[in-house]
Amino acid sequence: MTSTAHSSWSTTRHTGAAAVALTAAAALLAGCSSGGTSDNPLAGEKAKAGTVVVGSNNFSESTLLADIYGEALKAKGVKVAYKHNIGSRETTYGLMKNGSLTVLPEYNGSLLAYLDAKAKPKSVEETTAAIEAKLDPKLELLEPSAAQDKDSVTVNAATARKYGLTADSGIGDLKDIAPKLVIGASPEFQTRHQGLVGLKSVYGLTFKSFKALDAGGPLTQAALRKNDVQVADIFTTDPTIQKEKFVVLKDPQNLFGFQNVQPLIRKGEVPSKGVDALNAVSAKLDTATLLKLDAQVQLEKKDPLDVARDWLSSAGLD
Repeated sequence: MTSTAHSSWSTTRHTGAAAVALTAAAALLAGCSSGGTSDNPLAGEKAKAGTVVVGSNNFSESTLLADIYGEALKAKGVKVAYKHNIGSRETTYGLMKNGSLTVLPEYNGSLLAYLDAKAKPKSVEETTAAIEAKLDPKLELLEPSAAQDKDSVTVNAATARKYGLTADSGIGDLKDIAPKLVIGASPEFQTRHQGLVGLKSVYGLTFKSFKALDAGGPLTQAALRKNDVQVADIFTTDPTIQKEKFVVLKDPQNLFGFQNVQPLIRKGEVPSKGVDALNAVSAKLDTATLLKLDAQVQLEKKDPLDVARDWLSSAGLD
């Protein structure tokens, strides 16, 4: 999501909408869990002894990931409770620290941005190390997955056909054709390094024009689909990529950094068999898989808990 993860606007997606008042969230969140708990996740109760409480932030993919990791724990005989759709990282990180949550599926780049806005990791390993240097001593990271949900430079199907762009093409392949293309993204994309500034300095791209839309949301998706823009910042696990046959271009210079799904746990509160189960999930979860699972939830409207269980079974993790 960022090469200097601190300044990425898509962190908003991974932390929930910071502008939503917590008092309003508390009223909305009571009873909201695909995993079957009805407690208010903002109440801050300590996890019961012997129970691993898996939380999620307030967007669909986070709920799905929580169900995947939680059901993997259940499959190994660990007692699990869920607290879904909690809200922003300010809240979920606090609940991890105070013991209300035991496990939280995180995105390493966004977590690092929250903990250390000045960090500039150049690899997944450096990202993990930088997080661990700032992490609360009661918490620890497990193994990162290959799955990433981050900003991207994505072209629509018509543009891909016209210029011979495929999933093997890179952002640099736009250099000669960028002056013919309109790019759309959030307003911040125009002035940030993880946007037009970096696309020019890192990849040498200068576009015909920029169209201010939203942060990978419906405005951006619609503009790309309608060819109002030919290039856009779309999150890499957005189901519209699959639905509309958009083509995500590779980012070999890691302009958009690292946003690997990576479980955050409380030290000593997940049994060793549970730690092994969580790491086993991460070992098999990649971006293409997460995109397919997101599509089942968001496009096909399947219950995320059912999607999680089906994937764990297909992956031999149940």
